[in-house]
Amino acid sequence: MTNNERALLAVQALKNEYPDAKCSLIYTDPLQLLIATRLSAQCTDARVNMVTPSLFEHFKTADDFAKSSYEEVAKYIKSCGLYKTKSKDIVEMCKMLCKNYNGVVPDTIEELVKLPGIGRKTANLVVGDIFNKPAVVVDTHCIRITSRLGFHNIKDAAKIEKILREALPAAESNNFCHRLVLHGRAVCNARKPLCDKCCMSSFCDSYINNKL
Repeated sequence: MTNNERALLAVQALKNEYPDAKCSLIYTDPLQLLIATRLSAQCTDARVNMVTPSLFEHFKTADDFAKSSYEEVAKYIKSCGLYKTKSKDIVEMCKMLCKNYNGVVPDTIEELVKLPGIGRKTANLVVGDIFNKPAVVVDTHCIRITSRLGFHNIKDAAKIEKILREALPAAESNNFCHRLVLHGRAVCNARKPLCDKCCMSSFCDSYINNKL
């Protein structure tokens, strides 16, 4: 089976299983999603959603963040973990947004990854969810599940993104990644996947080859 054939099967199976595919982070504008995604590193989306309401009530624009201090932002995000690094990244990225982009979040991966603390995973999420462009968000769920399915046997996120971009229908790629997160949480978990409940077991390499 080719990756393109596997991708079509996976897209349809996940679409049937999880018809409503969307990011679990709560936001109302591009800047909020950018910041919430940065906060989600090594932190659950549920925790981020508990923190961001008060954060975004106090800081409403990129300029508000840019004029603040690391310490001031840190007070609102302490429970997210790594708050000192995250607060510095948030302030510095907002300074750069104000200086280079008139306070507006750019709409390309190439520009987004220039911002402090923003990697391709976050950039893809913003480009896909905000600007409706083809995107492949390679998080831990994506790496684990696509490896088990047989798309690849590597851990390099950039290489996996390239493999999936070539295999997936562009219009389906963003929602496919959202559905992988839902599937990873509900069925294909890291320690003991529930293969008997999996909508993709009939074409999953690891299941077929008795690796799980």
